[in-house]
Amino acid sequence: MIKAVKGTRDILPPVSGVWNQVEATAREVFRSFNYHEIRTPIFEETALFSRGVGEETDIVSKEMYTFDDKDGSKLTLRPENTASVIRAYIEHRMDQIPGTKRLYYLGPMFRRERPQKGRYRQFFQIGAEAIGNDSPVLDAEIIELVSTLLGSCGIHDSRLLINSVGDRESRGRYVAELKERLSAYLPELSVDSQRRAVTNPLRVLDSKDPQDQPIVEKLPNIHDFLNEGCRVHFAAVCRYLTDRGIAYEVNPRLVRGLDYYTHTTFEFLHGALGAQNAICGGGRYNGLAESLGSKVPAPGIGFSIGQDRLLMAVEDAKPAGFEPRPLDLFVAPMTEDAFNAGARMAKGLRLVGKSVEVAPAGKVKKLLELASKSGARYALLIGDDEIAAGRFGLKNLATGEQVPVTAEELAGSMG
Repeated sequence: MIKAVKGTRDILPPVSGVWNQVEATAREVFRSFNYHEIRTPIFEETALFSRGVGEETDIVSKEMYTFDDKDGSKLTLRPENTASVIRAYIEHRMDQIPGTKRLYYLGPMFRRERPQKGRYRQFFQIGAEAIGNDSPVLDAEIIELVSTLLGSCGIHDSRLLINSVGDRESRGRYVAELKERLSAYLPELSVDSQRRAVTNPLRVLDSKDPQDQPIVEKLPNIHDFLNEGCRVHFAAVCRYLTDRGIAYEVNPRLVRGLDYYTHTTFEFLHGALGAQNAICGGGRYNGLAESLGSKVPAPGIGFSIGQDRLLMAVEDAKPAGFEPRPLDLFVAPMTEDAFNAGARMAKGLRLVGKSVEVAPAGKVKKLLELASKSGARYALLIGDDEIAAGRFGLKNLATGEQVPVTAEELAGSMG
C-alpha cells in the first residue's frame, strides 16, 4: 500500500471544515485592514531564496527542495513566501501604484526538516506583507493585525515577543562583536552553533540547544549597538503597541531565522504548542527588494502564521463557531418519485444556504440509520403519500420529534 510521504499528511473531514473556517476568518480580518490577496507560484528560481533568505540560513543550506528543470535551470519549492511576494512586487512594478501595498497569502510551503508536533515538510502558512513604507506605524499595524486574527480565531492567551535587530550599520558592528566573543567559546558550542558562529553568528542567539544557552546568556545585548535612528524606530513601535493596548515583552535575543530582517522582529507564542511554541513570526525587511535586483527601495514588513500550528491552538481553545458545521438536512426518499421531489426541494434549500444530502430511494429504517450516521440535524421523510398530501415528515434527529411540513415551510422549520 502506498502511503503519504513522510512529513506530509491528509487533512480529512470534519477537520478540513475547521481549516476552511480559519481561512475564512483570516480573509475577513485581512479585508478589515485593507489587505488584498496575492497568489504566487509554489516553485521559483532557486536564486530567489538563496539571495533573499540567505545562503547560510538553515532553510537554504539544509531544508529546501531543489531540482533541475529540463532546461538546466534550478528550481525550488517555496520554503517561505516573502521573497516570492517581493519578486512579484518588483516584476510587476507595483512600486508605481501609489500608497502602501498591503498583500496577504494563504498556501503550502515546503521544507525538508525533521517532522515533529505541528511541523510538516509540506506545511501551510497564512501571511501578509506591507510594502513601500518604512514608518514604525506600519510595524504596529502588522502586529495589531496578527493579534486581531488570533483573537478572531479564539486564541486569547498568546504572548508577544518583540525586538530590534537594527539596520545594516548597527547589525554589522554587533555581528563583528559576536564573532569575536564566540571565537572564545567555539569548543563549548553545539555542532550547529560552531558553524553558525563563523558563517552567521546572529543565528547562535536563536539556538534552542541547551548546550548553547549558558554561552548565549553571556553574549552582548544588540540594543547596546543600535544607532540613534534604530533606537527611535523601535521606541516608536513600542509606544504605538502600548497605545493600542497590545501587551508585549522585549527579548533582545529574538533574531528570527532569516537574513533579510532589519529593525523590528516579533513572535507570538502559545503554550498549547509545547516546546516549539511559536505560532507566528515576522519582521521588517528594508533592503530585501534591492538585494533581489530592484532599483527602487521597497521597505516592508510582514509575518507568517503556521496554519498547521494555528489549528492545533484552535482545537485546544475550542472557540465557539469553529466546530465542524453539521449537515442541516438528510432527505430520505422511499420511492423514485419521492427522490425526484426531494431533489427539487434540496435545490431550493441550498439556494438559501442550507446544507442538504439526498439519499437514493430506499426503506425507511435503513434511510434513518444513514441519516443518523451522517450527523444531520434533521431528516425529511418523503413517500408517495406525502407527495400526494403535500406534507412531509421532518424529524429532529437529536430529540426524535417529527412534525408535518409543507415544502414552503421547510426552511423555516429547521431554524
